[in-house]
Amino acid sequence: MRLDKFLWFVRLAKTRALAQDVAGAGHVRIDGRVVDRAHAAVRVGNVLSFPLHGRVRVIRVEALPARRGPAAEAQACYVDLSPPPVDAGQAGI
Repeated sequence: MRLDKFLWFVRLAKTRALAQDVAGAGHVRIDGRVVDRAHAAVRVGNVLSFPLHGRVRVIRVEALPARRGPAAEAQACYVDLSPPPVDAGQAGI
């Protein structure tokens, strides 16, 4: 499945165009390899890392969705491995 389509189907990107921009900008890594094209292949077991909403998201692909369904269906397609967000008070900032 295409990277941009996966990000859109699992609701990590609000629109397909936004998913294409994120994937094409070179901000996404698949299994540690930098990807700069929206048509990069995503397979079950791949680990994706990318910046989203001011933090780094790390997810492992568990299933490839057939459609852009409801949020519960989308979240079943991946496992979030992201580190917990850092609280500004604890970061010493």
